[in-house]
Amino acid sequence: MSHYGPMLKAETDYDGEVFTDDLSGASAGGARFLECTFQRCDLSELRAPRARFSETSLYAVHGAGLDLAESTWADCLVQGARLGAVALYGSELARVRFEGCKVEFLNLRGATLLDVEFVDCQLVEADFGEAKLTRVSFEGCRLVSPDFTKGTFKDVDLTGADLAGPRGVAGLRGATVSALQLIDLGPALADELGLKVAD
Repeated sequence: MSHYGPMLKAETDYDGEVFTDDLSGASAGGARFLECTFQRCDLSELRAPRARFSETSLYAVHGAGLDLAESTWADCLVQGARLGAVALYGSELARVRFEGCKVEFLNLRGATLLDVEFVDCQLVEADFGEAKLTRVSFEGCRLVSPDFTKGTFKDVDLTGADLAGPRGVAGLRGATVSALQLIDLGPALADELGLKVAD
């Protein structure tokens, strides 16, 4: 059964539903999605703060201006998404896989990520400020101007990522980077630590 934007309601349980087409402007704050599928939906201006997503898949969804703040994600798959200005600050993500996604202005500030995989993704200006990442990997990803300020990282593997213009790199304590990445991170680290590099 397919649902459309106006049919989404706040504080509602959705079990095994398949959502297609236009969900732009929908309001689903505090809704609970169990074993649901979102296929090629327009999610522009979707408002679903504090929603819960369990064993749910999103395929080729797109849109900008999503409010998913303080939402909870467990055992989910996000594949082929094209999204912009996604608010996930304060959210909790566990066992979530992002594959082949392009996301601009992803706000994960203060979020908690556990056993999360980013595979072949492009993240533009992702904000990991004050986020807590445990067992998170970025295989084949390109991170453009990511912000790691005051992040907490444990068993986080950045060796498979292309880091372009990272910010707050002192917050990467506990993450694993490659020797080549360390060379690239050198100037940013020196700047943040106030080191003067002689010619």
